[in-house]
Amino acid sequence: MNTQKLVDLLKTWQVALLIILLIASVFLIYPHIEDEKFTTNLQYGLDLSDGTWLQMEFQAEVVGFETERPAEEFLADLQKKLDAEIYLIDDDKLEIRKFFPRDQLETVFAESGGRLTSYDQGVSKETAELVKKILEDKLNALGTKDAKVNPLTGFSGVSQYVRVELAGVSLSQAKEIVGKQGRFEIRVHTTGNATEHILYGDAINTVGVPTQQPPGGNAWGVSFTLTEEGAAQFRDGAIKYGATAAPDQHYLDMLLDGNVVYSAPLSTDLAAQIRVEPIRELYASTGSGEDGLNDAKTLEIHLRAGALPVEVKVAGSGYVPAALSDYFKTMAVVAFIVAAIAVGIVIFFRYREPAIVLPMIGINMSEIVILLGIAALIQQQLDLAAIAGLIAVLGTGIDQLVIITDEILHEGKVPSPNIYQKRLTRAIGIIMVSAATVIIAMLPLALMDLSTLRGFAIITILGVLIGVLVTRPAYGKIIMAILSK
Repeated sequence: MNTQKLVDLLKTWQVALLIILLIASVFLIYPHIEDEKFTTNLQYGLDLSDGTWLQMEFQAEVVGFETERPAEEFLADLQKKLDAEIYLIDDDKLEIRKFFPRDQLETVFAESGGRLTSYDQGVSKETAELVKKILEDKLNALGTKDAKVNPLTGFSGVSQYVRVELAGVSLSQAKEIVGKQGRFEIRVHTTGNATEHILYGDAINTVGVPTQQPPGGNAWGVSFTLTEEGAAQFRDGAIKYGATAAPDQHYLDMLLDGNVVYSAPLSTDLAAQIRVEPIRELYASTGSGEDGLNDAKTLEIHLRAGALPVEVKVAGSGYVPAALSDYFKTMAVVAFIVAAIAVGIVIFFRYREPAIVLPMIGINMSEIVILLGIAALIQQQLDLAAIAGLIAVLGTGIDQLVIITDEILHEGKVPSPNIYQKRLTRAIGIIMVSAATVIIAMLPLALMDLSTLRGFAIITILGVLIGVLVTRPAYGKIIMAILSK
């Protein structure tokens, strides 16, 4: 191909677009050496980077009901009998934020003048989204990179599970941060071992960082301030239950998920001050040493992000160590290279013409590079399922290039330009129908909350779109210039 024909080829919008996207993708991927290791901007999932995954089950249920009583009275009666938070989420549906077996609920509903019509363990979509936001806030406070929180919602609209993936976090740390509800509560001792509730963590306005009190001492803790309403509630409860009149006989307990993290009486000065006015600044001590510091950090995260609206139970978990993730990464690269070589060999034996085979392989590889560039741009994590999607794109891409080549070289003859264009248009039409079929088949996987399969579906859909919109038209122009030669 002479220089003029090459310049004319590069000026066509199809080839120019391919080159521009290819260069942009290389910049987005940004392969470079860092700390004497080869690295890129690509985001890896747990299969290819060390980290932890947790799948947690909501300890709640969404139920349908029927009753002849006014809804407010019926709900009030249920709330009293079940001692749980209950919300009306539809005219005939309730969300009960505490776990009860179906037979127990049927009995309570009957006693309250109603009937249970449906039962799904989990929470409503709105509550699941709230849980997702709170967990993301907690993970941001932890400083975790590449964290994913996905509520798993069924066709009924009820979310029974939420899956959390954390890169570079140990299993025990993950369970401590996201595997618990994180409900903070202050209670006051009355008589004996009995205690009474004063306020929950939602009355907290600001939270400090872990510090030692006194400065330079051994005891760690976290300071926090209450809202005006919370301060008034705290003052009323302290006065009502005698914590200000006889502090030594009415200790204050600070609890996190039901476990006491601090228990002490009010100081004499603080008790006298609370009797006069509400106090907004408080301090929770968590103990001394490394354990005290770790508990203070955990308490800080929960106080800042708030409690989950419903209790969760760890239903499944796993940890991928760094050595295993490196092995998976190496094997994924080897599998991709083997697949590319195998495809090249098959194509060469079919056409036995390097002038046709090399452009096909080059276009196919450029499609993968552009796909990885887009994955880096949208921060799509690459796990083993996504790698399988890349290999699938490699295979389907070659299939479509074979369709174009065979359609153009009908009966082994090089057609005239007019006939070439007609055959190319017909081949592109066949490919677009095939691509539409693949996209429709993959959409449910991409849209549903099947987190382990979403990567495969998203990569496959993106690969098909890049092929139809960019690389196939460019290949048509390139192969036309080669054949005309």
